[in-house]
Amino acid sequence: MDVREASESIKSWLEGERLEIRSVKDPQAVVHLHVRYPPTKQGHLFNVVIPKKRNLVLVYSITRVDQGQQDSMRELSMESSESWEEWLHNTRIRMTSSDLDWVLHVGQSKEGAAGPLQAFNLSRPVWIDGLTQNEFMQSMRKVWLTKLSLIHQIKYSFGPGKGKPGPVDDWDKKRSKTGPRQSQPRISDIDTDETGGFGKDFDPMEWA
Repeated sequence: MDVREASESIKSWLEGERLEIRSVKDPQAVVHLHVRYPPTKQGHLFNVVIPKKRNLVLVYSITRVDQGQQDSMRELSMESSESWEEWLHNTRIRMTSSDLDWVLHVGQSKEGAAGPLQAFNLSRPVWIDGLTQNEFMQSMRKVWLTKLSLIHQIKYSFGPGKGKPGPVDDWDKKRSKTGPRQSQPRISDIDTDETGGFGKDFDPMEWA
């Protein structure tokens, strides 16, 4: 299977699962799709990308942490930095054993304590020589269930939040360096992630 065949197959598989898809302009990719998953009006935004000069398909989803939950994390870090660092450590360990690639965006340190968890990006690559419908759809499912698990963990530890996504220092830094008007395809995709936060308007129990 070559890149063109992989692209056509992926679109066919997604349509066969009745998933909403939309093509995205991305100069760094042969194909970049936005996919709503699971296939309901409350599904989250997933990205499916075949990067240029790479023989793989990348499935990833980015989630911003609710402002209220970030506030609760900051309070814990100020009251007990050891408890907060332990929560972060355990979260990293769980992510490492999840069979996914991951990035945790942690806020800037203040008064000696690491900032709150502001966003997380979960991804899974599938190399084209091993690409099948089962492998691809199981990757979508794996990213979703791991994301759901982390959402459960955050809500259990830090409450339902305010229903408003909080800031992400890493993205603000990138914007300040490049200027708000310059073209930043990948950052834009993150900033316009329609999942937003997962506070009061999102009940993970609906997906359990």
